[in-house]
Formats: sequence, structure tokens, C-alpha cells
Amino acid sequence: MSLVRTTPARPVEVTAVFPELAPWARPATRLHPRPGSPSAGDSSVGGPLLWPAGEPWPHCEDAHLHVDSGFRRSPTEVRLDRRLQSRWRADGRAAALTPEEEALKERDAARLSERLDAGSPGPAECPVPMVPVAQLFLRDIPLLRPPGQADLLQILWCPYEHEPDYKPSTALFWRSAAEVGDVLAAPPEPYEADYPGYVPEPCVLAPEAITEYPNSLDLSPELRRMLEDWSRWQAAGADVDSSYAEYPRDFYSTHLGNAPGWKVGGWPPWGRTDPNPRYCAVCEVRMVPLLTIASWEWDGGEGHSWAPREDQTAALADGHYAGQDPSQPTRVEVGSTDNMQIYVCPASPEHPHTDLIQ
Repeated sequence: MSLVRTTPARPVEVTAVFPELAPWARPATRLHPRPGSPSAGDSSVGGPLLWPAGEPWPHCEDAHLHVDSGFRRSPTEVRLDRRLQSRWRADGRAAALTPEEEALKERDAARLSERLDAGSPGPAECPVPMVPVAQLFLRDIPLLRPPGQADLLQILWCPYEHEPDYKPSTALFWRSAAEVGDVLAAPPEPYEADYPGYVPEPCVLAPEAITEYPNSLDLSPELRRMLEDWSRWQAAGADVDSSYAEYPRDFYSTHLGNAPGWKVGGWPPWGRTDPNPRYCAVCEVRMVPLLTIASWEWDGGEGHSWAPREDQTAALADGHYAGQDPSQPTRVEVGSTDNMQIYVCPASPEHPHTDLIQ
């Protein structure tokens, strides 16, 4: 992979100030997705999958909410609209579709018309083809711990919200890339998506191995109190702005704890709730984070310290460039611009996974 993204050094070395946190260090891999044209042989977000031609494409057969979001467009139309946004003219007028894009839009409309003419059931009344979310090869992300001889992880979701948690349902597949013969050339697409945020933009990856420390909510009350002791920060000579003197734990949470963005492994990004352990439905082992599906790669304000060195100029610029917010390259939004955490059983990764919005 030629794309490179590098997390800036943290403003303070965590264990130099708080050696008690050294045992809490965890490896993680920031994926750093960026818009591109991945192939089925690449690790990607929202890209084509190395899916066997003879294997049925996964469909969601759960009950789907019938709430009309006012959106209801096909994934093809969502992506075409994004291309137009990225080419918004300087005079404030929308750009025109290219001939290739016009042909793609016509094919999408014809496919919809055929379904309607055939009296196909409404999208909430029939199995819905799932949408590729991520494809990760072990060669690119060694932190993956696949079962058996598998070296490829594929995650898809249904682009509808499901009760009771109002989030897309997810499907996870481990496979051996070498065993895939003919690749499915034209996977089925859903008739429509609830929201554009459930249609990932195709992105290439720039995996980066980092060391992470937990969200402060994962720490014991004693360790949280330690982070709130301003004298400890001063005694260690930590270069922390005095504006944090009253709430030094905020500095840890913003700059030193778990990294934001799409990542494999590491620590969960709590926030919507307090820590909520997940346990394997088969063997009751405590599950571990596998993948964080993030709405944002870094936060605004001081949170841009997590923006890679190669993106710092864009992160600090006012507004968006080319109709795209650099901190949201995948265009994914889960929950209220939250994160979806995929968990797996560490004893047996083939056991059913689970997910959680945070």
C-alpha cells in the first residue's frame, strides 16, 4: 500500500507521568481510510469484496423499520450525489454528471423500474442485500487473529435501522483468500438505504500500528482520581496547559487515551454509556474489540491532535475541501455520529460476534 498516514507523537508520554498505566497499554491498528478505488484484492472500507461467485450473497431477513426517513435512495444514487458535491462549482452551482455517471444513473433507474414493474415487494418486506463495510487482509493488519487458516475478514451490514437499538445489523465472515476462485462480479445491491451514512464511500487504507491507553471510564476509581491530581502532572514536568488544572482528566481523555477513528483492536470509545462488557453467547468468555466503525477520524477543536501529520493542514483549515470533510472520509455515520464497535470471542473467533453503538 502506498498511502501513508502517521499519528503525531502524543503531547505527553503517558507512562512517564503515570507509570501505573503501563499495564493498560494495548496494541491497535488505525486504518486511516481515505477515498479511493480499491479492488476486490485490497483491504478497504466500502470497497468490493473478494466474494466467491458460487457463495450466496448475505441478505438481512430481520424485521425492518417502516419509518420513512425522507431519504430512501439507492447506494448508487448516494455515491453519485457525493461526486457532484465534491465537484461543486465556484459560482455556487452544481456540476453536471459526466457521460459515465449519466449511464450509471440510468442503469440504476432502470433496475428500480424493473423491480417496480415486476411487482417486487417493498424493501422493508423482503430480504435486503447487505452492504460491504470493511475488508481486511491479515497481510495488511497483522493484529487480526483469524480462526484456522483464514487470512481475510469481511464485514457487511444492512442499511436499515433495527429495533431495539436502532442500528444496522452486521454480518462477519472469516475466509482464506487463496480458496476464493471466481469472484462475484456484480453483487446485489439494496433497493435503498435508510440514510446516506449507511452507505460507506469506497476507501483505501493506510494501516498504522499504535499503542493505546484506555478511555478513563475503563479505569478504576483510584486510577481516575490519579488522573485528576494536577500535582502529579506538575511533578512529572508534563507540558500541559494550565487551563487543564481544574480538570486534568480532560487532557488525558482528549489527547492521551483511546484513539478515535476506524481501528482494529485497542480500547473501546465509551461515551454514550459507561463501559458495557460483552460476553460470548456460546462460551461466556468476555469478548474483545475487533473493529471500530467510526463516524469521524478525529474530533474538532483540540481533538484534531489525532489527525495524522499528513492531514494536519486540512484538519486545521476552515470549512471542507472539495465538498468533503477530511475527518469523515468514509461518509459513514452511525447513531448520532457515534461509533459502532464489533466484538469477537478471543477464545473462538468463529463464535457469533456482537456489536454495540458508542
